Amino acid sequence: MLVCVVNVSEGRDPAVLRAIADACGTSLVDVHADADHHRSVFTLAGPGARDAEAAARHLAAAVAEHVSIVGHAGVHPRFGSLDVVPFVSLGGTDSEAQIATMAARGFARWWAESRAVPVFMYDDADPGGRDLPHARLHAFRSRAPDFGPDQPHPTLGATAVGARRPLAAVNCLLVNSDVVVARRIARSIREKDGGLPGVRALAFEIESDERAQVSLNISNLVRTSVEDACLTVRDLAREAGTDVAAIELVGLLPRADLDRCSDDFLAWSRLDVDCAVEARVGRGPRWLPDPDAESQPG
Repeated sequence: MLVCVVNVSEGRDPAVLRAIADACGTSLVDVHADADHHRSVFTLAGPGARDAEAAARHLAAAVAEHVSIVGHAGVHPRFGSLDVVPFVSLGGTDSEAQIATMAARGFARWWAESRAVPVFMYDDADPGGRDLPHARLHAFRSRAPDFGPDQPHPTLGATAVGARRPLAAVNCLLVNSDVVVARRIARSIREKDGGLPGVRALAFEIESDERAQVSLNISNLVRTSVEDACLTVRDLAREAGTDVAAIELVGLLPRADLDRCSDDFLAWSRLDVDCAVEARVGRGPRWLPDPDAESQPG
């Protein structure tokens, strides 16, 4: 199954989010909006091999119509309005990985040519295998776009498009607002600083909850499970005199990775079978933004 997990730099305007969601059609299986990050994640999936790719183009067109990067303010780093577009081979086979790579490169070329947006490829879609952090660090500095113009679009900015195996995005919300502790935990757990394999981590201050957050991307679920990562954050938090108040899954998980979790962890984290991508295909998202709700303040 081909999945596309689109990150959009808009998390506060319900009418805009609903317009984007409506553009995705029946391939939309999950929407996760975060006002503090000012960011939303739209998960698109099958059942057809090319359904996610077609839905991603409809979503991108809606973003171009409704979202501008001008004046954007949120705690999460971003390239542009249509920020990150990874195509994911859920089954993990070589043939599926090749389909994901072809879909990513076709989407990137279309987006760059139709909207004059510079695009940076990453992971399997990049011939050099460079990852997303590399693109964020080097874009427009030591690295030119792979498609499109060499300057950001005035309202849409730039976009990173990739092809990859499944990853888990998880936010661990601490019981207090000590972002210094959150940064120390993030540094301890991230792979590049000697932490867990395949883990990237950032720390944020979440003003709406008056709490600090450790935000994880677990890119190697074979070596580091969601349970391992979250419990490590909990252990480090307790060592620092605090604790994890809540676990927030951003998007969905493959069923196989959810099945690896213990019953105790599932009860503590409040993750369930409905968090699996496979459980959502054909059923639609669990939540859709209410276009009549008031926008959240920036």
